[in-house]
Amino acid sequence: MSGPLILGIESSCDETGVGIVRGHQLLANEVASSVDQHARWGGVVPEVASRAHLQAMVPALNRACEKADVSLDEVDAIAVTAGPGLMGALVVGLASAKALAAALNKPLYGVNHLVGHVAVDILEHGPLEQPCGALLVSGGHTNLLRVDDLTSSITEVGSTIDDAAGEAYDKVARLLGLGYPGGPVVDRLAAAGDPRAIAFPRGLTARHDLERHRFDFSFSGLKTAVSRWVETARLEGREVPVADVCASFQEAVCDVLTAKAVDLCDHHGLEHFVIGGGVAANSRLRVLLEERLAERGVTLRRPRPGLCTDNGAMIAVLGAEVVAAGLPPSAPDLGADSGLPISTVLV
Repeated sequence: MSGPLILGIESSCDETGVGIVRGHQLLANEVASSVDQHARWGGVVPEVASRAHLQAMVPALNRACEKADVSLDEVDAIAVTAGPGLMGALVVGLASAKALAAALNKPLYGVNHLVGHVAVDILEHGPLEQPCGALLVSGGHTNLLRVDDLTSSITEVGSTIDDAAGEAYDKVARLLGLGYPGGPVVDRLAAAGDPRAIAFPRGLTARHDLERHRFDFSFSGLKTAVSRWVETARLEGREVPVADVCASFQEAVCDVLTAKAVDLCDHHGLEHFVIGGGVAANSRLRVLLEERLAERGVTLRRPRPGLCTDNGAMIAVLGAEVVAAGLPPSAPDLGADSGLPISTVLV
């Protein structure tokens, strides 16, 4: 194995992640999730997430070193999520990384959480072909990107103007009484339903919408349409066909995501595409996107589901790319930026 040995720390939301890579080789990826602590509230509670990071950080770090069979002294550099994310959660990860960097006299790199979701596929499929298109889709973000250089040139071509796709999944799951998080359970139930049973709307796909929001997304209207359909059925005394609702809702989300991804590739002449973020683990999205891109001769890169959700490995490999590119380390007084733009890879 060759390349720098990089320790990555991720704490932007409700997963405490510590990953260790050597170049493009994944050595350890330890994740401690606090999702069960948030389930009773139906969503992430920032203060609860911050406390969970405090409790989980050192154990996750110890497990990662043991798994990788390395000592902290052997690490060449430390990469940490500087943003975007929940401010309190980010601060816990940053404080941990700064303490390690100072104690070990190692360079510190504060990197962009969202770019990490693009970089993580390198661990499975090798160097990223560039330029390429990318779709980041999660509970807090839905973005279409053009990636000309992973470490220095990323352009946001489109984003959501209201709810992110993952938020819509959570809200629909709550409406149906399916619990939190909504993505996995809706995906599972959708497999037994009919995606054509209910004609839910496709946001920002009408001709007049495409003129202003060609590559943007909107899922608020879809969520409202599902709510009204379910409420009407209940008022009329009809049984709600949960599997069909899930399948029809999911088809509407995936139809829009994949159609705009294909349009991005057509418009920019891109031959390679990568998907990342928690919703990238969705079974229907992965299949439909691959089918539609293949029809255009575009190659799709999909990290395995376990690498789609937030994790330290994605931060570590992005750190490895930054180090390999010869970029300077971050300043010791590096601060968290909850709204860090995706065009800023290194802080």
